[in-house]
Amino acid sequence: MIAGFLKPDSGSVAFCGESITGKTPEEIARIGMVRTFQITQPFAGLSVVENIQVGAFMRERNRRLAEIKAREVGTRLGLDRLLDTPAAGLTVAARKRLEVARVLATDPQLILLDEVMAGLNPTEINETVRMVKTVRDTGITIVLIEHVMQAVAELAEDTYVLAEGRLIARGTPREIANNPKVIESYLGQGASKRIRHA
Repeated sequence: MIAGFLKPDSGSVAFCGESITGKTPEEIARIGMVRTFQITQPFAGLSVVENIQVGAFMRERNRRLAEIKAREVGTRLGLDRLLDTPAAGLTVAARKRLEVARVLATDPQLILLDEVMAGLNPTEINETVRMVKTVRDTGITIVLIEHVMQAVAELAEDTYVLAEGRLIARGTPREIANNPKVIESYLGQGASKRIRHA
């Protein structure tokens, strides 16, 4: 709903003081809010740099300038050696990185990252956390939807926990990790008491 893929039955969504309720994903992206997808689907028939160019074309119509932008973004996110290779042959971790590069090429103010760590091994998670920090440190706001608690602990300033569509906790990662409601939700009834007595 926030990104415009679904229309809310009630309520509204505002971004930068402007209602974006009912706007299309493209309109929202032009305003400066973009999203990645948990299941990556690069344009398999295109190279990595051409995939990133798709994002760059949102702001830059000139093909050469869009390519320059795509190469700069790809290099910044560690894809420099893969830029001219087919996107179809990328590993899961490289596809996730490509997904972030494509949205970054749109010059966003806010990125919704949808489970960018899903399916990654511990080394890839560490590399992806560093990549997300690099993006965040440029001043772009990131809303991270994530189940990998290591990533949440390293990246989040404010943490919100949903269970069955309802907000059950809000706080710092440390506060969330010690919240009995969160522990019960993820580990089952009685888990919080067992952990305290362990």
